[in-house]
Amino acid sequence: MIQELLFYDKNYFDYYKKSKEEEGFKIITVTDFMRNFELAHDADEYSQIIDISSIAGLNSLQYNAESLFPFFDENIIFISDKEHRELFEYELRFCFYEFNDLEVVEGIIVNDASEVKFVKPLEHRKIIDLSNEEVYDFLKAFSSELYGHEKFKDDFNKLITNFRVFNKLGEHKILSLFLMGDSGVGKTEVARAIHRCLGGKGKLAKINFGNYSSDNSLNSLIGSPRGYIGSEEGEIFIRVKNSDIGLILIDEFEKSNSTLFNYFLDVLENGKMSSSLTEEIDLNGFIIIFTSNISKQDFTEIISPELRSRFDYKGYFTLLFHRDKQKFVDFRIKSIVEKFEKHFEKSLPESIQEEILEKVNVSQFKNMRDLNKSIKNAFVECLVKPRNL
Repeated sequence: MIQELLFYDKNYFDYYKKSKEEEGFKIITVTDFMRNFELAHDADEYSQIIDISSIAGLNSLQYNAESLFPFFDENIIFISDKEHRELFEYELRFCFYEFNDLEVVEGIIVNDASEVKFVKPLEHRKIIDLSNEEVYDFLKAFSSELYGHEKFKDDFNKLITNFRVFNKLGEHKILSLFLMGDSGVGKTEVARAIHRCLGGKGKLAKINFGNYSSDNSLNSLIGSPRGYIGSEEGEIFIRVKNSDIGLILIDEFEKSNSTLFNYFLDVLENGKMSSSLTEEIDLNGFIIIFTSNISKQDFTEIISPELRSRFDYKGYFTLLFHRDKQKFVDFRIKSIVEKFEKHFEKSLPESIQEEILEKVNVSQFKNMRDLNKSIKNAFVECLVKPRNL
């Protein structure tokens, strides 16, 4: 018989997995061994932990388990989702000596009495956590960093104020914005500006739905169920966990399918994001920005009425005015020069900014991405002049 089976809380599975990866372990599913019992002889107690959650639905569970587990070394670590505890304690009573909980309390993972490992819980800085003074500074910085779109900025100020009030009352969990307009007019820049102004140090949690149009898109996004071959965490969970800001950007939302539309309808209604591994992330206080290149007419045809009603703000971004594009050029040139001087520890002549300005004709550009490329090209041209080498 094997020494013990440990039961984990699904909400802390990721903490446990990461802590064990740091120790050199990989968590694998027992499913592969069910196909070939002989493979169990090769299981490595020093580098592998086996999750047996997937066998909970097997017919003749006891017979299959008692046929398989004798092939394993008795020192292998076995784990399972605790929702199967009652079933496994009875059906696997002749396979394991003990059945114990793997507890996570206030960031502490307890594997057994001799091993305690601290795990820092995920922290996201959210707009609802700021003081009134911090919100004032945030909105001021956001207004200066987003060029043009003055009406949206006024609307955004009101949205933030209302969201903070009703979130405290428990009536508004997620602030959702749906931004439409042609490519390159500043929709995604809204999310980047929010991320910067909230002091984001890590990466923005961004998902491009242009990559999620297949029938298997939901599994790619939120992970395939544990126990399946190739079972892994979905992209959106990875992105959110690696971000330190309560903000998610869903780009090119219209390119997905009804399955994902329905998933986000549930997210916006419940304020939680659930994976197919039955893990949840509480999105209370988050801002989710959906962007799309569709027209106002296509918006009503592609997006269902139920989902449309869940968006707190629906706006259409138009091309920037000449003066706003000029402000953007001034800002980008200064930003590029400062980054270059800091990185290479070299001062550039003051005249380089004027030289770049002369090379960039903002009236030629409607798309801000193309304008930004022109600025970069002009910078390199000015940089490689003999006097700047």
